[in-house]
Amino acid sequence: MRPLRLVCGVLLLTWSAILFAQRNAIRDTYTKTEVMVPMRDGVRLYTGIYAPKDTSKTYPILMIRTPYGSGPYGPDAYKGSLGPARAFAEDGYIFVYQDVRGRYMSEGHHIYCVPHIPNKTGHQVDESSDAYDTIEYLIRNVPNHNSKVGIYGVSQPGFYATHSLIDAHPALKAVSPQAPVTDRFEGDDDHRGGAFSLAQRFSFQLGFGAPRPQPTATPARSTFRMPHNDLYKFHLEMGPLPNYLPIFKDNLYWEETTRAADYNEYWQKRNVRPHLKNIKPAVLVVGGLFDAEDLFGAWQTYLTIEHQSPGTDNRIVMGPWSHGGWHGPAERLGAIEFGSRTGEAFVNEVERPFFAHHLHGKDAPKLPEAMVFDTGLNKWSNFDVWPPKESKEASLYLHPGGRVGMAKSDMGVAEFVSDPADPVPFIGRTVSGVPSSFMIEDQRFASARSDVLTFRTEPLEADLTLAGPISAELHVSITGTDADWVVKVVDEYPADAPANTKVTPPVELANYQMLVRWDCLRGKYRESLSHPKAFVPGESTLVRVPLQGLFHTFKKGHRLVVQIQSSMFPLLDRNPQTFTDIYQARPEHFIKATHRVHLGGTAASRLVVRTLGG
Repeated sequence: MRPLRLVCGVLLLTWSAILFAQRNAIRDTYTKTEVMVPMRDGVRLYTGIYAPKDTSKTYPILMIRTPYGSGPYGPDAYKGSLGPARAFAEDGYIFVYQDVRGRYMSEGHHIYCVPHIPNKTGHQVDESSDAYDTIEYLIRNVPNHNSKVGIYGVSQPGFYATHSLIDAHPALKAVSPQAPVTDRFEGDDDHRGGAFSLAQRFSFQLGFGAPRPQPTATPARSTFRMPHNDLYKFHLEMGPLPNYLPIFKDNLYWEETTRAADYNEYWQKRNVRPHLKNIKPAVLVVGGLFDAEDLFGAWQTYLTIEHQSPGTDNRIVMGPWSHGGWHGPAERLGAIEFGSRTGEAFVNEVERPFFAHHLHGKDAPKLPEAMVFDTGLNKWSNFDVWPPKESKEASLYLHPGGRVGMAKSDMGVAEFVSDPADPVPFIGRTVSGVPSSFMIEDQRFASARSDVLTFRTEPLEADLTLAGPISAELHVSITGTDADWVVKVVDEYPADAPANTKVTPPVELANYQMLVRWDCLRGKYRESLSHPKAFVPGESTLVRVPLQGLFHTFKKGHRLVVQIQSSMFPLLDRNPQTFTDIYQARPEHFIKATHRVHLGGTAASRLVVRTLGG
């Protein structure tokens, strides 16, 4: 123990020294000021400004608006890094950090994902107007700027970046929404196809939803602590969702979120997509193909702007990243190697040149419309449009006997018993939280369960590249009145795949079943997210499960695997399999049910994909 403590102590001291040096470097080259910027309704927002001490030239403004705090606070307390990534401090910007209304040191009342108000009048405000008013203040009051502003942000700050695009200030020239929260019911953060993202929302809202009656540099945190480190066991022991209310009795958002059971007005107003029209700034959307939180938002923000604002300079970069992972080395995720430091390449070859061109007037970088990483071949590809125009729609049919083929199968049925008391885990090991590597984890644990249907191709005779959105069309029947339908697309490695010895301990990849894509549809929303409909027991019903876009080559010798299940716990809450408001469900609502997937003929369940090449 003593040598380990010594090593940890040395590492801590070394890291502290590095941070001290970095803050001193920022202090030596930037002057920090703090102001309270007034909005049109009189509320003032805390804003920290880091301006270069060299005042012999002008600089563009690069800003982030965040609910997570702009500290350290105080005029003499400096950040150790400025901008989206450390290298931005070398590029010459006036860096601006702002706490959104109702968070940390800003005044006002915070609303979680403020709905946009079109055609505002008088003192009506939303995040679009707050961004506009802030830019107007900065342009009028900050010296040595060049009249150009950029905004960036990851996750919720990505939400604020997206809203700044709507009715944008004329000085706003470039915006990069990164993993932006876009529609919290259909696919971002709170839900997957209407199923509640239990584990992530539980941990997030414990900290985020604590009351903040007045501006403070250190908001209150929940005092609740899990009794042990087994996430699956903890949430199973908690029981139905009403049992969580005592933990969140003072929380600002848990009850509000769980009260809106269907895609009603509460959720619809928080969908920003209808408002992404006539966008004037250049847009760089960024997302991670292995982002367990906001993969939906990245794809949908880009595609919506393409369709509703076709004249916008709108681009997308999708890399092999977990949530926000592009601002690190990103050469691997869990056991999977990507062959290069993909995050550093993105920052230096895409993100910095994008802002330098639109804000500094540097030469236009040769950025494609869509830059997407093939997560099977470990290489970048550039496209003029996404999905690639040369991609073709194809069907992968599910066959009796657990096979996958390009032709329709013989008639048959595959079935399993789904038990809410024994739901399928989302990961094959004990964890205390949702790991960033979840989206590439080995799925052999699921293949071994009787309540997971597994279909596999034969070893591929040639590479198979899927590029674009995919969906599952399942003809199903159930003995209950509701069911979740989780579909996973998996890359099964061959038996002779070499181990990954670059990680400690080494990971055997022989027969590894790498999760490539998954998604869920809560069955009662199969016709409409807004109008749930019960299943008729025993009646064959078509359920379409949309999966988000991917770019993955299943290499020769690998197998493409499709898994179908009805739980993914506790990443998703449990469906009681009785048609009811699940947020109000009682123990007696939770029942075992038999779920059948029909195969062949007019009920040929399939995966609808887009193939590239071959």
